[in-house]
Amino acid sequence: MSDGAPRTLWRKLDRHPPPGVEAVRRNWRSPLRGPRLTSVFGLVLLLTLPLVIITGLLDYAAYGPQFDQAFPQNVGWLRLPPFDWPTRPSWLFRLTQGLHVGLGIVLIPVVLAKLWSVMPKLFTWPPARSVAQVLERLSLLLLVGGILFEIATGVLDIQYAYLFGFDFYTAHYFGAWVFIGAFVAHVVIKLPTLVAALRRSRPEPVDPDLVASRPGPVTLSRRGALALVGGGSLLLAALTFGQSIDGPLRRTALLLPRGRNPGEGPNGFQVNRSAAAAGIRAADTGPAWRLTLTGGGRTVQFDRAALLAMGQHTARLPIACVEGWSTMQTWSGVRLADLAALAGVPDPASAHVRSLEQNGLFRQATLQSNQVADRDSLLALRVNGVDLSADHGFPARVIVPALPGVHCTKWVATIDFRAGDG
Repeated sequence: MSDGAPRTLWRKLDRHPPPGVEAVRRNWRSPLRGPRLTSVFGLVLLLTLPLVIITGLLDYAAYGPQFDQAFPQNVGWLRLPPFDWPTRPSWLFRLTQGLHVGLGIVLIPVVLAKLWSVMPKLFTWPPARSVAQVLERLSLLLLVGGILFEIATGVLDIQYAYLFGFDFYTAHYFGAWVFIGAFVAHVVIKLPTLVAALRRSRPEPVDPDLVASRPGPVTLSRRGALALVGGGSLLLAALTFGQSIDGPLRRTALLLPRGRNPGEGPNGFQVNRSAAAAGIRAADTGPAWRLTLTGGGRTVQFDRAALLAMGQHTARLPIACVEGWSTMQTWSGVRLADLAALAGVPDPASAHVRSLEQNGLFRQATLQSNQVADRDSLLALRVNGVDLSADHGFPARVIVPALPGVHCTKWVATIDFRAGDG
């Protein structure tokens, strides 16, 4: 039964190819294609894609799905095990999100080269000669579709170009799980082939579905092809990783529209959502503004002058955005733990922060107990020695080590310190 079961079906398919299949196959004439080149690209992806997957899942966990504030919220049995996202090291989210976005961009040339190297297999007839091959082709379809979908939606998201007409967070999360399943299945099926192809010495192992039957003239060596793909990845890296490096190199982040320097002065660093976009008016943040603290059966209010008169703490902390950019700044303000004590909840289980913003997706956030208690978790009033600008959250914003930037709520109106799970 080496031809598969049912054997008759495979033979009938073999005898009746659809029109044009052979003609198309004959046009794939590149002498570069072969198991070894394909296996080199496959090895690179095998070593790097798990890092993209792991950092993506960690970033989802950083949003606090246990508080139903990670998107999408209702993911059923795909929900990650809940745990408290750590506050140390303070640059943790900066690292995971930067790697997820940056490495995902850098791998685009490798993914496209891998797909180019196996393109003739798409025109193999019959498409499968056994039930096992049918399952392999199905996993391959999900793998290719999944990774192209994740790349396309991810690149559009960091460009703030939401052309796809559906919710990015929901589609990207579920698309990731489709890809993860197909990736694991493909590795299990193809790993022995990859290892064998890389271990074999010359001549090139024969794969009639991959190697051209009538190869064209050699115009580029395999080493040249690898150098071309590697050079493309290095170019993308040069145009991307500056988004996470403060200083002159940030200007090289041409692929990240908000990753570059937006201005000068102490408040001259990245803004994801401006005060104007959030609908924050000057009257909302003027002398009439009050911070309202609740918890422990009491409500207290403070104006900005009262907050500035409290004990001030200064910390140098990064702020990192889901689109991949990050920056390190020096913040000063009142510790959240001190505010919790003033609200009558010295050891809160959580804190719910609300912004003056009325309609934004991230106008509120719930902080874990360890995030409130961290010595550097602040209600920041100043940055780099001056008052916060309106775009950076004046009159007060939250800054917490290792917290996603969108949960470092700006234009804070209320903080509810909760003694229990509620």
